[in-house]
Amino acid sequence: MVVTSDHVMVVPYNSPWASSLHADLLLLVAWRLLDGDLMDYVRLRAVCKNWRYATICPRGRGITDSRFHPRRWMMLPEGHGLHPGHYKLGGFVRFLNLDTGTLVRVKLPLFKNHCILDSVNGLLLLQRDEDSAILLLNPFTSDITELPPLSTLLTQVVKQSEITVGLCYCYLLKHGMSTAVFCNNDGTTTVMIILHHLSQLAYATSQDKQWIMASWDLPLNMKALSCQGKLYLVQYPASHGSQVLQIDPPLQVGSPPPRPKLIATCPTNKLVYGYHLVECDSNILLVCHTDDSRSPILIYNLENITAGRFTPVRSIGKHALFLGERSLSVSSKALPTIMAETVVYKEPREHRFVQYHLGTGNWSEPVDECGIYGYSPGPHSLIQHIITCCIRRAWYVISFYLALFSCYQLIIIVHRIILFRSHANMFSFCPYRNKGLIYSEAEAYKPGWLTWKVKRKFRHWVQFSHN
Repeated sequence: MVVTSDHVMVVPYNSPWASSLHADLLLLVAWRLLDGDLMDYVRLRAVCKNWRYATICPRGRGITDSRFHPRRWMMLPEGHGLHPGHYKLGGFVRFLNLDTGTLVRVKLPLFKNHCILDSVNGLLLLQRDEDSAILLLNPFTSDITELPPLSTLLTQVVKQSEITVGLCYCYLLKHGMSTAVFCNNDGTTTVMIILHHLSQLAYATSQDKQWIMASWDLPLNMKALSCQGKLYLVQYPASHGSQVLQIDPPLQVGSPPPRPKLIATCPTNKLVYGYHLVECDSNILLVCHTDDSRSPILIYNLENITAGRFTPVRSIGKHALFLGERSLSVSSKALPTIMAETVVYKEPREHRFVQYHLGTGNWSEPVDECGIYGYSPGPHSLIQHIITCCIRRAWYVISFYLALFSCYQLIIIVHRIILFRSHANMFSFCPYRNKGLIYSEAEAYKPGWLTWKVKRKFRHWVQFSHN
């Protein structure tokens, strides 16, 4: 089912049967719908004027009130080079609900001069081309919260990490980030961003003028998950076991986030190879192997691990898990091409996408050979669209950018950034832009894949998906 934002927001005539519904019962139904999906709540308000007036309007609260965050929505990669903001799309972007299979088309004119850095709970973390200012956008309510420019991190990164100034941009954006958003009671919004390659955390509020780097470092080789304003980290398995850490939002507006606290330690016999955190049906799951071979996949509930109980989860019900740099849970109930009780990920030894069935222990290919490994894959299945949203490295093309930084080019970049430090308005971070392609193994290893120039800046694809 395809629904446009214009159709969703239209309020029809007053319905006699709808007008007779008691206000308390209406509010109860409305909050129940909002617990599941924001768009169901919007559709309820569109039934008649009485229902619209009796319920809270999400516009104006789409960011500051977490109840109105569009959870469980994923931006649908269009393919065929139709990136967000492409003129052929007419300013529209499509979103897929991972629970219901609903497809919604929303008009987002901001993509003309903004690009996506990350997403959390359905909110878009955008960067403006002109001045690197950061925006939080709720795509379904059009609410915007402005945050400080990302360029304010530049001198802090150089000072704390002791890397060359010429590589700051490369480290800040190219290697990705994980974002958490916390809404304070006073209406301010706090955003925490993990800069993965630097193993550091930056934070800012909607009242701040600059981003601030936390005084402490994060552990290396970690996977991160944002959930309810907090960040959860799991370390790569080591000889002493693997630690699970939790980063809470700041206790007060303007104060730094507390240091990561240890909430669980996984023994070596419980987590040996592979480690992913994914939210599924309001639970945080840890997915791993018990040895370095392609052993059966084990899934643990993080709540049980923190209590010292390492009992594997035997069933994930109607869901399928897609694991990668970003991990997603998808319902097979509304998406018939998705197989329930399966885990889809890139097998670490053979570097191929595989599908593991929890009930039978069988392995299979999630898509056909041509679909994911061909140079011109297509037609695309829904699984390929979801896999595309889980692969961060495909968008960052590390080998291409390492080759790009020759000595001569590095000198030029250093010179420009030095100029920036004295003339901040003369330089902004080169933003990334979704190129509108579906992931292909063969294409991903071609030099310069997903990279092209827009406004004399190098752009390439950045992931966007909803938790």
